[in-house]
Amino acid sequence: MWRLAILVWLIGGTTLAGIFMTVVLVVPSLAGQSMKLIPIAVALGALVGIPIAVVVAKAITGKTA
Repeated sequence: MWRLAILVWLIGGTTLAGIFMTVVLVVPSLAGQSMKLIPIAVALGALVGIPIAVVVAKAITGKTA
């Protein structure tokens, strides 16, 4: 299951990191501090993707077992 979770996290974490970075760039009040906020947003997106990937991997493993 953990290998599957890592594969799901690679895709999901990258997607969430991109979404969070886009939010920083699009919101005018955040765009002024983008050099500081983009790394924080990307790291946060990668971290949020971990529990989501574990839940998805458990669901996939449960359906295929």
